[in-house]
Amino acid sequence: MGMTPAYGKLLGWLLICDPPQQTSGELATALDLSRGSVSTGMRVLELSGFVRRVPAPGRRGHAYEVAPDAIIRSVAETTKFRTFRELMDRGVTVAGGQDSPRAARALITRDFYAYAERELPAIIERFKAEYLGKGETDG
Repeated sequence: MGMTPAYGKLLGWLLICDPPQQTSGELATALDLSRGSVSTGMRVLELSGFVRRVPAPGRRGHAYEVAPDAIIRSVAETTKFRTFRELMDRGVTVAGGQDSPRAARALITRDFYAYAERELPAIIERFKAEYLGKGETDG
């Protein structure tokens, strides 16, 4: 997903830990990470919408938890697919246009992103209806 191993450890731990809310200190201890790595990682994960800050009952400060619909929301945003599709459109032009053999890889990549941009919203809605039994996620 383009993240460093520390981010993966943090996200993975928050998906399986007990209790599901963990302070920065608890994350650092459980994962043998520096407080700086935890702080940086949680800031990135929080900004990306994977995790959120919550009160730490019985403890000072705040804790972190995985947002219930984090993974769904992370792929539901079609802006990134549109951006990559537009980038590939420019690549096709630079490579000589749709009929140019040089543009073949850019064309299939562009078409994949166009497909994902078009189809992903419906896939997510079907998942929500079938798996979650409702039309929206909590969170």
